[in-house]
Amino acid sequence: MQTSLLNNPAASNASAGTGTNVTGNTADQTRDMFTKLLVAQIKNQDPLSPSDPSQFVNQLTQLSQTESLQKLSTLTSANASVLQSMQVLALGAQVGSDVMATSNTVNLDGATVHGQMTLSSTSTSTTLVLTDSAGTKHNVNLGVQAAGTVPFAIDPTALGLPAGTYTMSVETSTKEVPPIDLAGRLNSVRLSPTGSIVISVAHVGDVAPTAITAFNGKSAASATQSSL
Repeated sequence: MQTSLLNNPAASNASAGTGTNVTGNTADQTRDMFTKLLVAQIKNQDPLSPSDPSQFVNQLTQLSQTESLQKLSTLTSANASVLQSMQVLALGAQVGSDVMATSNTVNLDGATVHGQMTLSSTSTSTTLVLTDSAGTKHNVNLGVQAAGTVPFAIDPTALGLPAGTYTMSVETSTKEVPPIDLAGRLNSVRLSPTGSIVISVAHVGDVAPTAITAFNGKSAASATQSSL
């Protein structure tokens, strides 16, 4: 009769007697518990049908592998934390810089907002559609646009748009739906309650670092304000 740490009743009783939860313990406590279980298993095995010694070797190997995975997991978590801290510091140094950020919304406050999109083919009719909170659409006609980068500007005064948040979309003759990048000032970098990095960009709002597509440096006005 073959026995193991999982099917040996006596070993299970020994585990229960310790009152210890193996899953929630540290590596040292796990090793100590495993040793106790192994000793209990050897002491309580059937003398007429002793366990195969290779089973004990396999179980010790499994313990070693488990400890290695636990250490690797701890090291990975530590490295991820360090990398995140370095990313926050690097992004923090860019506060005040002009950036480009991908977004499908824009916050208008009266100032002209600049942006761009990239078309993969020529569009004979290109329109930037802004939808307000009431669902009303406002079109910015961009006309015929060749493949490549297409810059645009949203002038709230000329368009008669009140301050507020608008959803953006692009309509093209080719039915292509390119992502929209907006220009704005990087206002702040912070960690959310869940530990993720949040970047605040003027005219865009809060975005993830992956939304930033370009750092354009600090404008003269931003540099002057930072030095004050």
